[in-house]
Amino acid sequence: MDYKPVQTAVVILNWNGLRYLQQFLPSVVANSGNAQIVVADNASTDGSVAFLQTHFPEVRLILLPENYGFCEGYNKALQQVQATYYVLLNSDVDVPPGWKEPVLQLMEQDASIAVCQPKILAQQHPGYFEYAGAGGGLLDALGYPYCRGRLFETLEEDKGQYNDVQEIFWATGACMVVRAEVFHQLGGLEPAFFAHMEEIDFCWRAKNAGYKVMYNGHSCVYHVGGGTLHKSNPRKTYLNFRNGLALLYKNIPGKELLAAMLLRILLDWVAALRMAAAGQQQDARAVFDAHADLLRNRDYWRRRRREQVQKGNFPHLPGVYKGSIVWAYFIRQKRTVREL
Repeated sequence: MDYKPVQTAVVILNWNGLRYLQQFLPSVVANSGNAQIVVADNASTDGSVAFLQTHFPEVRLILLPENYGFCEGYNKALQQVQATYYVLLNSDVDVPPGWKEPVLQLMEQDASIAVCQPKILAQQHPGYFEYAGAGGGLLDALGYPYCRGRLFETLEEDKGQYNDVQEIFWATGACMVVRAEVFHQLGGLEPAFFAHMEEIDFCWRAKNAGYKVMYNGHSCVYHVGGGTLHKSNPRKTYLNFRNGLALLYKNIPGKELLAAMLLRILLDWVAALRMAAAGQQQDARAVFDAHADLLRNRDYWRRRRREQVQKGNFPHLPGVYKGSIVWAYFIRQKRTVREL
């Protein structure tokens, strides 16, 4: 079928997520207005494709021949989707009526906005922010990500404190609206990341290219989280630590690189030792494996760094905390963004 260009395409990347498609796709279809709904399937083996073909024939289905992961899966799928805006939406997200309009209206008013996210609440505890994205993503001086509404494992109750429109550093890949022209201009998501931190890398590159990344708290969705890899999975630990360090190496300006990398590596090792002391031996090993992987593939990452546009004003970009969030949280006992 020949699909015509549309204003908005809601694109869900699926890999063996049948239970989430059954639970949440009906809300996406019912509450997304005239947006084109697309499911890109990463070679699932759990009956997802048959379910979509039988129960949602109106949903456009893109079949990928293998599991490319989150990053390359989206890169390959979005090459086949013509739209002004892409909504990258996780399969484990419940969307209410009117969920995307405030975000899209904001982006229509300002062409410099490349990415925008809504408020992300926990689907199982809807009075609280959800870990992945919460009230908008921020970054500290060493590249550690955190959110308004979430510092490490501390999640805030939603009391309307983030019902605002705010420039942030990164938007969550759980529900991220991206201007399609910019997505392709910047080369999409970093394929070597596979999954995790890719949205932070993309937003950093967008900022370096002169675009804004925004949060609109007048829109809200509900995210389960951990649908593909639970936070207790050592594979998730490995990806987070490898990609977190690669993220910093790729994007931080040269004059700040050495000090930032040395401090970051030291703090990662401290985290690994704390995991080992807590009996999480596999997670501790995953941290060191992540660093070893980055070293083994240093030629690739050097090349990717050379291809990036690094600006010298990183600490002054909107959404950057000039101190260490690790120090603020664990030593100074700060538990909310407003306390920083």
